[in-house]
Amino acid sequence: MKINQAKKIKGVWELDHVHTLKKPLVLVFGDRFLLEDPSIYGEVRKMYPHGELVFGSTSGEILGEEVLDDTITVTAIEFAKTSYHIVSRNFMDYENIEDMGRAISKEFDKEGLRHLFVVSDGSFVNGSGLIEGLEADDDFTSSITGGLCGDGARFEKTLASHNENPKQGEVVSIGFYGSSLEVSYANYGGWTPFGPERTITRSVGNVLYEIDGQPALDLYKTYLGEKAAELPQAALLYPLRVQQSEDSQALVRTILNIDEEQNSMILAGDVPVNSKVQLMMSTMDDIANGACTAAKQAMEGRNKSPELALLVSCVGRKLVLAGRVEEEVEEVVDIVGQQAKVTGFYSYGEMAPFTGSKACQLHNQTMTLTLMSE
Repeated sequence: MKINQAKKIKGVWELDHVHTLKKPLVLVFGDRFLLEDPSIYGEVRKMYPHGELVFGSTSGEILGEEVLDDTITVTAIEFAKTSYHIVSRNFMDYENIEDMGRAISKEFDKEGLRHLFVVSDGSFVNGSGLIEGLEADDDFTSSITGGLCGDGARFEKTLASHNENPKQGEVVSIGFYGSSLEVSYANYGGWTPFGPERTITRSVGNVLYEIDGQPALDLYKTYLGEKAAELPQAALLYPLRVQQSEDSQALVRTILNIDEEQNSMILAGDVPVNSKVQLMMSTMDDIANGACTAAKQAMEGRNKSPELALLVSCVGRKLVLAGRVEEEVEEVVDIVGQQAKVTGFYSYGEMAPFTGSKACQLHNQTMTLTLMSE
């Protein structure tokens, strides 16, 4: 596996040692405003004329041990024995997200499919529904990881694309094939529930209307107090713990937006009726320790040291860590090793199975790792 990395800061490209790559997979993560520049696709295409280019907007870029803002990062990977296939579809072309997930899944030859990495629009797409569609067919047995694109803490719009200028509504799925590819993954949060446990009494998909029979947004604003004026950004510091049943593992849900007229909250993933819900909070140390735990879990049972580490972490974690944000990435690098090239982004949602499972889930407020080697 050969890997090139580059970054664009204040309009200037900085490249590391450049290998000659034949047909690389090129991952381009960057600030939404920079990706809206109509020249950006041409710039990256000039660097990698034979590459397959995948773009995604972020709430912060990860490259090596750095966490960057207002930049574009590029990681180009040439596999020695692994092949890959990319499918891109737009949410605007489908009646619902599950149908789009099914359509994407059908485009992949399931035989030999080792792993699917997804870079998805984070504004329109319900991540839970996307995963449900991708995994709907009985013959789909691959693991899935990835993330929902970000837009800083603005929540205005997100962008993604494959071999074209980034645009809204796009979902890009990268399927990896080959027995020589070793993939491991894990995710962990570090958030603690507090306050009373309540019950979701009215919701539709990822839209939460009522908790304990009360308007969800009104109740949430009561807890936030003065910080309610800063919604939806303030919600990143106080996500929701959602547990569908006593036997299921709890998921963390971030509020992506609010609807004052409907008194509702739009979350990154499903919030089923009758689920138990509770507020959560965290500290800087808890966040950093959570990233360390995720890295340890991702390294368990590996046969070979990872050559590539794809990190997707939640924008809410970044806001909690503030000036110490690089600490969680440093924790990961300490565990996975300096030999791994690290890239990734801060997101509006993370995709990965729970430890010990292959069924993917949509998470919020976690550090999610995908480790690869040949």
